[in-house]
Amino acid sequence: MSSHRVRLARAAAALAAAAALGLAVAPSAQATDQQPGAGDLAAARAAAQNPAVLDRLGHFFARKGVPPTQPLALSPSQEAQAASAAAPRLTGDTVPVRTLDAGFVAGRPGAPVATVEFTATRAVAADGQSASVWTARQNGSWQVVNIASGSDETDYAARAAADGGTAFREPQLGAWYELKDGRVLPLDDTARRSVGAHGATVAAYQQLVHQRYGDKLPGSAYDTAGRAGGFQADPAAAPGRAAPLLTAGTALGATALAGVVIGVRSRRRKA
Repeated sequence: MSSHRVRLARAAAALAAAAALGLAVAPSAQATDQQPGAGDLAAARAAAQNPAVLDRLGHFFARKGVPPTQPLALSPSQEAQAASAAAPRLTGDTVPVRTLDAGFVAGRPGAPVATVEFTATRAVAADGQSASVWTARQNGSWQVVNIASGSDETDYAARAAADGGTAFREPQLGAWYELKDGRVLPLDDTARRSVGAHGATVAAYQQLVHQRYGDKLPGSAYDTAGRAGGFQADPAAAPGRAAPLLTAGTALGATALAGVVIGVRSRRRKA
């Protein structure tokens, strides 16, 4: 078991012990981890701007998000023509995408509510389609790890920033939230069902997610039994959204950090 998994398991045990003694566990008031530096964001964008990635984007748009493993009505030559006509280009800023932190779920003192999992850059096609290009730091360099239809990642980041907050996602539900002034506020319908229209305090949200995932953290019986990723997402969440176990390093699961250079995951927006 990795040292990080050991720390998470100990944090979960400490939380359980405190609860047994009737002690209140106060989560950190820290909202998120540090913002990636300008150099990291520039390197992430450069990876997304690679001609090979733009070519893959062209085919992604030509296939309307249908994965390469599924049949398409277009012939290979027609797909190539459609990919060229898509003329994909990147637009807007490359933004960090934050995900609910496993340490926060466990109640580890000082753990942020959410940590940066990857960066995203919005791409558009000539016909108006949009996609999100995900980049993550792997083996010392920034690499494209996934392409997802739509632009949730950059859209929600912009909405939260305009309001003076920070966006993050709870991937198990496919929910997007804003962290602002010690509160967790909903950014989409799934989040509203989770925390209510007016949101919740950080402390209340910590209790909520601990109830949901506290027994599924790395090092838990659920994890060691090999059931990681086996629990169901909110049935109302958008089709195609992943519902992975909260992990110490990333919640991308098989779509990204398992050595796949570009994975294709289509998903509809919920807002």
